[in-house]
Amino acid sequence: MYWADELAAAVAGPQVVNDSKSPSGTVHVGSLRGVVLHDAIHRALLGAGLEAKFLYGVDDMDAMDSQALLTPDAVDRYMGAPLSRVPAPEGSSAANYARHFVGEIFFRTFEPLGIRPEFYWVSELYAAAQMDPYIRLALDRADRVRDIYRRVSHVERPSGWLPIQVICEQCGRIGTTYATDWDGATVAYQCKPDMVSWARGCGHEGRVSPLGGQAKLPWNLEWAAKWGLLGVTIEGCGKDLATAGGSRDRSDAISREVFEVEPPRNVAYEFLNVGGKKMSTSKGQGVAAHTIAEVLPPEQLRFLFLRPRPNQVIEFDPEGDTIPRLFDEFDRIAAATAGREVKGELPTDHERLFAYSLVGGEGKTPDTAAAAAAFRPAFAHLALLLQIPGVEISERMEAEKGAPLTELETAILAERTAAARAWLDSYAPERARLVIRHDAVPDEVGALDAAQRAYLGALAAAAQAESPRSGDAWQALIFRVASEKELPSGRSFGALYAAFLGRTNGPRAGWLLASLEPPFVLERLRAAAG
Repeated sequence: MYWADELAAAVAGPQVVNDSKSPSGTVHVGSLRGVVLHDAIHRALLGAGLEAKFLYGVDDMDAMDSQALLTPDAVDRYMGAPLSRVPAPEGSSAANYARHFVGEIFFRTFEPLGIRPEFYWVSELYAAAQMDPYIRLALDRADRVRDIYRRVSHVERPSGWLPIQVICEQCGRIGTTYATDWDGATVAYQCKPDMVSWARGCGHEGRVSPLGGQAKLPWNLEWAAKWGLLGVTIEGCGKDLATAGGSRDRSDAISREVFEVEPPRNVAYEFLNVGGKKMSTSKGQGVAAHTIAEVLPPEQLRFLFLRPRPNQVIEFDPEGDTIPRLFDEFDRIAAATAGREVKGELPTDHERLFAYSLVGGEGKTPDTAAAAAAFRPAFAHLALLLQIPGVEISERMEAEKGAPLTELETAILAERTAAARAWLDSYAPERARLVIRHDAVPDEVGALDAAQRAYLGALAAAAQAESPRSGDAWQALIFRVASEKELPSGRSFGALYAAFLGRTNGPRAGWLLASLEPPFVLERLRAAAG
């Protein structure tokens, strides 16, 4: 059973799925893993006949603590201020920094993925006094909070420390204030110049009510308070938060012992690493979510996150062959779902994996059977065709399919064409870029030995007899003839690249030949063979 279906089968009654993000800068593609996983859970719950809703929040009361995208003067003025009160970068029409990076950019990736949660902004919850009951409980039970920090995470808080972050009345910072002496209506606070290393407080001291949006709970308490306020029953988190004694354990204990609410079911998930490194929103490290969404159509982007189980690390590098291989694996799962025989081992739940990878959601159920059976051009083959002058892509695809494209197939082709162009522009390795030497046999062919020339001649004869058209068919023929001629694959591929590209390397040879007109391929093979 697919993991999301297992979870749906284990719960009963109405469910509230929640996810959230701190909008501290350009949101990297790894942040979409939680979004897609929670959406799959929501779909699984609905599919199991349960009442369910999916919430997505923006933690825009968090302090601006690290970001290179602000100008130096803005860093000096706004580091430590709530993100909802930091102005948007120059040139943006957004109301503030948080609205720019999440509302204007990150959220735009949701709709194409079929993800339609109910959005909320944490600053609005505070301003509307909805968090006030939890603030009061946290302050009244500050001794319990301090005990939880010590007992669960071995973190000592001074006896006078209060779990509240006041917005300084003088400088507007929230990350530099230290509160004490809760009297049931107000707290005393200091805006300390040396409270943190990344912002400098103004030194102001005073008393203020922590209610009505004038303060926020520390993150662990805020997380637990949202669970109680919103009735959250399921919320996963990244591996960094789920370590023993870490943020999730603290928030679970606070939820039970301070707010007296049972915490939601957790689905811990691993990171998506680029080049073996974890990405960071606040440090501006990693590939931006909206950028990679231009190269991966929605189905492949969902598939990237849903193929491994949540507790498995995803190693993703848009450079090289990673993206073409992702398309190939998606197509293999689609073919298996359609009942066609495929090579290699399949996940036992491959049909459910394919279904959850399709764009759908509440009010829109994708036709899994039609989607699985649809004609999909191989991504690498399409990228090759785009580089060959005079090729009319849609006509070529209809010829390869042997029938007119359906409306669905036309949409798939348009998505893949745009993705292939973006990949060629941004991430494709040099070997994937090509200029076919149509005018004459390249001079590099002169360096081929007799065995390589004989191989090219034999390949021409076999191709004339069998008329391969697809990349797979050509690839199989290339290997078979090389085996029959006892020519190592490196030398056989080298001969092909020399004959058509005038170099020693190139894209997958089968797809290269499939992208060219058959008469030209036969003529060039024979000419290069001498």
